[in-house]
Amino acid sequence: MLLAEIVRTLDGVTATRSRLAKVDLLADLLTRLRPEEIAPAVGMLVAAPRQGRLGIGWRTLSGVEATHADSATLEVADVDAAFDELASAGGSGSAAARLAVLTRLAERATASEWDLLQRVIFGELRTGALEGVLLDAIARASSTEGPVVRRAAMLSGDLRETARLALTEGPDALAAVGLEVGRPVLPMLASTASTVEEAIGVSGPASVEYKLDGARIQVHKHGDEVGVYTRTLADITRRVPELVEIVRTLPAADVILDGETLALDEDDAPRPFQDTMARFGAERASEIALRPWFFDILHLDGRDLLDEPLSVRRAVLESVVGEWMMPGTVTDDPQVAAAVSVEALAAGHEGVVVKGLDAPYAAGRRGASWIKVKPVLTYDLVVLGVEWGSGRRQGWLSNLHLGARDPLGEFGEPGGFVMVGKTFKGLTDETLRWQTEHFLALETGRSRGAVTVTPTTVVEIAIDGVQRSPRYPGGVALRFARVKGYRPDKPAAEADTITALRDLLPGISR
Repeated sequence: MLLAEIVRTLDGVTATRSRLAKVDLLADLLTRLRPEEIAPAVGMLVAAPRQGRLGIGWRTLSGVEATHADSATLEVADVDAAFDELASAGGSGSAAARLAVLTRLAERATASEWDLLQRVIFGELRTGALEGVLLDAIARASSTEGPVVRRAAMLSGDLRETARLALTEGPDALAAVGLEVGRPVLPMLASTASTVEEAIGVSGPASVEYKLDGARIQVHKHGDEVGVYTRTLADITRRVPELVEIVRTLPAADVILDGETLALDEDDAPRPFQDTMARFGAERASEIALRPWFFDILHLDGRDLLDEPLSVRRAVLESVVGEWMMPGTVTDDPQVAAAVSVEALAAGHEGVVVKGLDAPYAAGRRGASWIKVKPVLTYDLVVLGVEWGSGRRQGWLSNLHLGARDPLGEFGEPGGFVMVGKTFKGLTDETLRWQTEHFLALETGRSRGAVTVTPTTVVEIAIDGVQRSPRYPGGVALRFARVKGYRPDKPAAEADTITALRDLLPGISR
């Protein structure tokens, strides 16, 4: 299959809001793939190459100088072979070798194909071809029931292999996929509610557990062999030896656990989220130790627990992990649940997760069985620049560059603004049209893909918090920022300050 067909399909997926239309487009593409093309093509659809990380940074990619092809001749197999070369390049001369591979690939690709390949390499498609939509497309293309496809994807943790099995071997092969110790599965996800009372009203009797500002982990133990995986199923075992040693002491020969980990300070208070993530990014352990909290169990000594209700899984979990169990309370009383939330916040955590006691472990899905409740922080910030959108947002100014006021000039000119992050989330089509016209009228200059503007527009931004960042002069960056609305009633001189944001991060140097 030509790569151009994937480009056309993704353009169609991006152009429509209809989930059914997206499924139809993707299913049609899947049915036309040769067996050996299925895994590579699905990897491109979700920006997750079959080879995993390709070792390509922005500096390398920006160094590619090539004249693109005028017509489409590049095939899926050609791209897959090039990705093999990129993934295997290592040692002395590897940077030059990767650049040579990328240059040859860029020369064979049309401009639109090269745009897609760059986004696949960086994992940033933003096309609307989400995994849930693709699972439905796999089911349609293979004439398989959706739940069978979703369960196989859940248990294998591999959408590419799920598609290959569905399209080449059929429903029986998918049904045969089982839970295996040592093979990570997609994690169960939580929806959100604004209050604990609202969450309890949906869940009924529930386990109300702390929501930590840490990192999700899935742990597999087979004898003395232990594997630790992230929420994206990346293997980080060698980076977290303290977690491995704790799991080895648990009274189980074979076990799969779901949990969270974070670093604690000398007072046993949670360190900033960035400290935990820094450990995940390190190639070896550091002096910052991680502590696990386990909140679910999927398998124990030959017994699969996925389909058991949470009430059963909690009892089994407690017998295995003991002191390493996530704090929480079983209740159907909104006042008791609210008290747990207050307790969690007082301990420095994000909030709570309310989990229905009757619910099975629905891996890979976000539903009403788990509901997280976290306080929402909002700040009035100033737009410093805007990036042009891509895909469905082509032609609109989309990604906002956000700044906080710096009244004393601690990080620049007195009365100026300090950039603290970007966001394109929360923008409707109507808002995109408005802000494109609005900010073009305020344009003061252009750089690659972005427009700088007069810093006079205030926008209300919801965030989950901040983290330390050497990228920005103020030393902090927004976490999970999304637009709540513009504030035409508020002058930029009344925007929130960089000090207010820095105060959210305990221990940051003043």
